[in-house]
Amino acid sequence: MKILSKQSTFLGSATFSVADLLKSRDQQISLNLRSSDDLEAVGTVVVSRMKMGEIEDGEVDHMATDIQAQKCALVCESLHGTTNDKDYGPLMSALFKNPVCKVYRFQTLDSKWMLVREQMAESTLSFTIPKQLITLHIQEDSRRIQELKDLGELSPHWDNLRREVISRYDQVIRSYQETLEELDKLTGPSFKPSCSKAQKYLEFIPINLHTQRMRVTCPRKTDAFYDIITVGAPAAHFQGFKSGGLQKLLSRYESEKKSYSTAYQCIYYSPEQTAKAREVLGSLSELQPLISSLADRLLQAAQQRSVDALRDTLKSLAEKTEQFVHALKDELVKSALLALHAARPGYISKTQTHTPPPLHLQTEMPQTPSHTGAEPDAAVCINMDEVQTPNKEEQLAAVTLERQDSIPHYKEYDEEEWDRVWASVAKSLNCVIALVDKLQEQDNNNQESTPDQALADVITSHNPSEWREQLSPLVASLKECVTEVGDRAQKSMTFILLQEAVCSIPQGLFLQQRRDVVFSQALSALACGFVMRLYAGLEDKGFLQQLHLVGLVAQFESLLSTYSEEIGMLEDMETGISDLNRVTFRITEAKSDDPAELQPVVSGRRDYYTVEIPLPQQSFQIIPPELQEGKPLQIFPVLFNVGINEQQTIAERFGDISLQERINQRNFEILDGYFKTLSDKVPSECLPCFQTQMDVKELLETLGQNVVTKKRKNVEILWLAGTICRRLNGIRFTSCKSAKDRTSMSVTLEQCALLRDEHQLSKDYFIRALDCMRSSRLAQGEAAQWDDPEAGSVANHKPASRHFYPIALLLVSSHLLVVWLILSLVFLLAKYQ
Repeated sequence: MKILSKQSTFLGSATFSVADLLKSRDQQISLNLRSSDDLEAVGTVVVSRMKMGEIEDGEVDHMATDIQAQKCALVCESLHGTTNDKDYGPLMSALFKNPVCKVYRFQTLDSKWMLVREQMAESTLSFTIPKQLITLHIQEDSRRIQELKDLGELSPHWDNLRREVISRYDQVIRSYQETLEELDKLTGPSFKPSCSKAQKYLEFIPINLHTQRMRVTCPRKTDAFYDIITVGAPAAHFQGFKSGGLQKLLSRYESEKKSYSTAYQCIYYSPEQTAKAREVLGSLSELQPLISSLADRLLQAAQQRSVDALRDTLKSLAEKTEQFVHALKDELVKSALLALHAARPGYISKTQTHTPPPLHLQTEMPQTPSHTGAEPDAAVCINMDEVQTPNKEEQLAAVTLERQDSIPHYKEYDEEEWDRVWASVAKSLNCVIALVDKLQEQDNNNQESTPDQALADVITSHNPSEWREQLSPLVASLKECVTEVGDRAQKSMTFILLQEAVCSIPQGLFLQQRRDVVFSQALSALACGFVMRLYAGLEDKGFLQQLHLVGLVAQFESLLSTYSEEIGMLEDMETGISDLNRVTFRITEAKSDDPAELQPVVSGRRDYYTVEIPLPQQSFQIIPPELQEGKPLQIFPVLFNVGINEQQTIAERFGDISLQERINQRNFEILDGYFKTLSDKVPSECLPCFQTQMDVKELLETLGQNVVTKKRKNVEILWLAGTICRRLNGIRFTSCKSAKDRTSMSVTLEQCALLRDEHQLSKDYFIRALDCMRSSRLAQGEAAQWDDPEAGSVANHKPASRHFYPIALLLVSSHLLVVWLILSLVFLLAKYQ
């Protein structure tokens, strides 16, 4: 074999029987390789048997002696997986690339051997998810620019502010387009190394995103596997942390927002109100075209005189229209309309002497004054009990007159006229419902009074388009009312967002860009973990039931310190993980088994994203109907942080760790709430079984006690949170600054703990297994910090001194410097005396 050129050359072949291998005295046989023409010997190969079962009594001491002499229990190492691997089949290979596999064997308590297969792989989602998000951001910001332009004529003050905001959006769009172009040029590995975290065009890409799977094979026991996702802390590393992270920056921004709003003559809107404005805009963009489509389908059903289709379409139309009206049933819309009118040129306020009472669809159906005593089912705009139906001209004239009376003028504004315009949608819908009921009733009466033999002649004698002609004016009126109301609401909500953008002009939309970057990294990791967990549980009915009834918990384990720039990273990470609450997943059927068709697809806007996970047809058919129908799947992200390095020691002795304490306490409440919901909806049989008998409820109680206990480097919080996550079928993530040293320590220690607790790893093998797994990951001195978090190292790697601190640290406080000088003088005097 030619190693240097990485080309293989056939040397020879040999055959042997397994029986000969088993009968051999030393459990190995030597074979002579013969050339392809079988004319000459070309070499020798030795085949050995690897024992996985019990060890003979006479061989125990000999084996133990050999083991002690071995440095590592590594059996084999491979840089490539095969398509026949269970952990790297065609489904997994579509999203996970360049696997690195290592196989170990360790002794159990009963003198047997377990085989441990450890596989790490890159994920194509490291780049595909951020690129999709950047594209969505560009589209959303482009729509926002168009919405600002559609606001119409504004006063000079507001028009200048609008131009400046549009200019800022243009800058963001150009920046995102440049980033997308650079990402499209990249080739090579499917991950971003830590040395590239300061590169601007890679800021949306997560650092060192990898999947880690440990599969354990034990004698007389079913195989088990354990997954974990490792990724660098989702943070804006390129932008830096001199001013803190997102949590601090957002808090500071909200506190300064009122002063900015006063300076720019804006109305102050709270974060909840601006979020509501975005929600209304999202509902409008979704419901308005849907209502128009359903209205056209209703006319088509009327054209075909299909009673069933007419009834079903009308039901859907009524539901969506009610959702549309309910979305606009908010005082925020009404007040924003007044604010927008005040921003028009030549605004003059008008005091109304008489205004009709507002009409609400949810409390009672709107009625005209001439029908106040009618039944609720009576028609609103037309008396359908009369024999004749008003013609098209009369209907359109009535609707047009009503709409013209409610059109606002720049110089006068009726503060109650929005209620009349808003209620016109309900009136139009009631007209459509009443007419459809009338037509169906007439059709039923005709069928009952006509003999069977003449029924066909009667049906054919009617004009097939008669129903459509009667419905068309009312349907057109409904669509026009929906369009008008939607246009006004959209402009009012856009004006709210314009004022928010104006307040952020001093920062140049910096916070939104930073939040986009952090969220992109967090979502890439979450999508990777969700896909891996879904693929692993496709045949687990309990897991699939839990998935669609409640959702999954995603537990992020962070090892960042609360010192220096890592405080900013942790603040970024907290916000990014919290923003994952806006994400839902859907499972769809892939068009084909081509890897390109199996890539997850992201859709939505900044306030709400949906990630579609395509499955091959064979896999899609075995999942429950609820999942096949595309039910949104919820994710409950939780973050627990415990710093473990020497910087955390400084932070705990001289700094502030309140950020870490607040994060752990808040996320414990989320995890506890998830478990209560899971217990109510999902039977305990759906959860996985473990050897350790401690109940999840007991684990949560212990975790709750630990998050409020004042203890330095309390890594027990991480162990408990990770254990609870696995017990609840959750997704495990581990992060530090770059997902290297500290992350490796955590992952390897967790894997060895699982081997000890769940697979009876021998106590004598625990340290050796830990060293073996860590040997190729990190330096020996780094691994010691997990053995003794407080000391910082083991006995063989003690630091020179733990009692003297840098003078620069003492310079932080003049008092500390004085104390240090006094103690130094006392020490010198005592020494020379």
